[in-house]
Amino acid sequence: MCQVLGLERRGVMHSDQGTRFSVKGKPVYHYCAVSSFSEYTVVHSGCAVKVSPQAPLEKICLLSCGVAAGLGAAWNVADISEGSIVVIFGLGTVGLAVAQGAKLRGASQIIGVDINPEKYEKAKCFGVTDFLNPNEYNEPIQQVIKRISGGGTDYSFECIGNTGMVTTALQSCCDGWGLTVTLGVPKTNPEIASHYSAFLSGKTLKGSLFGGWKPKSDLPSLVNKYMNREIQVDEFITHNLPFEDINKAFTLMREGKCLRCVIHMPN
Repeated sequence: MCQVLGLERRGVMHSDQGTRFSVKGKPVYHYCAVSSFSEYTVVHSGCAVKVSPQAPLEKICLLSCGVAAGLGAAWNVADISEGSIVVIFGLGTVGLAVAQGAKLRGASQIIGVDINPEKYEKAKCFGVTDFLNPNEYNEPIQQVIKRISGGGTDYSFECIGNTGMVTTALQSCCDGWGLTVTLGVPKTNPEIASHYSAFLSGKTLKGSLFGGWKPKSDLPSLVNKYMNREIQVDEFITHNLPFEDINKAFTLMREGKCLRCVIHMPN
C-alpha cells in the first residue's frame, strides 16, 4: 500500500487538499479518491492505471473492486491449493469472486453460506458446490460446515462485513492449518473477538486489502485475463441502468436483488 497516498478518506486531492468538483460554489468531495459517478474525473497519477484500449470499460469497471478483491483473496492472500475445501460466508460479488478463484485453483469442495436462498443458482455458476442457509438449521452453522467438510475447511472467507461472522469463519476451518481471510467492511462493531484456543490450535486469520493486488502492475494483467476469457466478469453484471436511475440501483443493492449494477452516462 502506497505510504504517500494511503487510503484517502477525506475526499480531497493529495497535492493541494482541495476538490476538483463543485456545485453552485460548494465543493463536491471525491468519494474514496475516485468520484466514479461522473463522466469525467480527476485522480492522482498514482491512482491511474493504463489498460488495454480494446477492453470494454462497461465490463472491466468491475475489476476496480469487488471481483478483483475476491479473486485476489483466493489467489494471493489465501493461495488456495488444488483439492482443498473452501467455505465462503456471503455470496455477493466478492464472495462469488472468491468462489470463482477457488474453482480455478481446483478446490474439491466450495461451500457457500448465505441467508438469501435466491443466491444459490447464481452461485453454482461460479463454482459453489454446496449451499447452506443458516436460517434452515437448528445448530450453529460452523458445526454443519465441520460435518459436511469432514472436520473443517482448509480455507474460510468472510465476505459479509460482520465481525461476529469472523469468529464463525475461524471456527469453521480445520485445526492445524485452517486459514480464515476476512474481506468484508463492517458498518458497526469493528472489533474482532475470538477465543485464543482458535489460534493455539494452529489456525490463522488474515486480512485482505484489494485482494493483495498491486494495482499499477497487476490490474493490466487481470484485464488481459478477462480479454482472454480466463476469468468471468460479465456474469456479475445483473443490471445496466442509466445515471438518472442511480437511486433505483442502490435500492436493488440494499434489497439483495443484484450483484453488480453498471451505471451508464447519457450519450
